[in-house]
Amino acid sequence: MNKFKFFSIGLVSILVLSAFSFKSKVTTIYLIGDSTVADYSLEENYQTKKFPQVGWGQMFPSFFKKDSLKQVAAILGNATEVKIDDRAKGGRSTRTFFQEGRWASVYNSLQKGDIVMMQFGHNDASVEKTERYVNIEGYKEFLRLFINQTKEKGAIPILMTPVARNYPWKDGKLSNVHGEYPQAVKDVAKELKVKLIDLNELSMEFFSSKGQDFVTTNYFMNFEAGKFDAYPDGQKDNTHFQTAGGTEVAKLVFNAMKKL
Repeated sequence: MNKFKFFSIGLVSILVLSAFSFKSKVTTIYLIGDSTVADYSLEENYQTKKFPQVGWGQMFPSFFKKDSLKQVAAILGNATEVKIDDRAKGGRSTRTFFQEGRWASVYNSLQKGDIVMMQFGHNDASVEKTERYVNIEGYKEFLRLFINQTKEKGAIPILMTPVARNYPWKDGKLSNVHGEYPQAVKDVAKELKVKLIDLNELSMEFFSSKGQDFVTTNYFMNFEAGKFDAYPDGQKDNTHFQTAGGTEVAKLVFNAMKKL
C-alpha cells in the first residue's frame, strides 16, 4: 500500500509539473509608427469612412497562427501565443508620437520579452509640415529613446526603415523617396546593436517585381469613383495601402522576422 501511495503521489506531482511546464506564454508585439502601419479597423465606422485603406499592421495578426510561431521562434522564444498591439497612428512622426504621450502608454505597458517594432519616417521627413517635421539628428535621437527605454523593460526593439511609397519609378523600378531617413535607421541599428528590417528596400524590390501598373491599381489607394462607399469620388493616393497591398507588406515583414 505504501508503495502504491508513493507512486500515486509521484504521478500527481509529475502531472502538476507538466501542467506548469506547458503553461501558455503570450508575447505582445507592439507596433509604433504612422498611417502606413496603423489599424484603421479600430476606428469608428471603418467600413463607411476608410475601407479599403489599411496599414500593414492591420493585416499582421493573421500571420501569427499557432502553427506559424515556430518560424519566428528565434525572436519569440517559447511563446505559445502572440498578441499584436498596434499603436501606430496616422500623421505621426517620432517627435509627435512621443509628445502626445503615445510612447509613454506603450512604455508603461511593456513586459519583459515583449517586442516593439518601430517604423517612422514618412512624416518626420515632411519639411513643409512643421508640426510634425523632425530633422535627421532629431529622428535618430527619438529612435534611440524608444530603443533604450524598450531595453530598460527587458523588451526587444526592432527597427524598421520606412515602407516605400509608389513613386518615383524609373526604368521599371521603384526608387527611394525617403532621402536620408532609411540610412539614419540603419545607422542607429548599428550603433545600438538593434535588430533591423530594411522594409524600404524590401518593399521597393517587391513592388518593382510586380510592376508599376499592377502595384498602382491593386496595392495603393487608387481607384475610380463609386467603387467604395468611403470614397464616392474615387481616390488617387500612392502612400496608403488597399487590403491587398497591406497584406503583402505585412508578409514582407513576417518573412523578414524569420531571418532575424
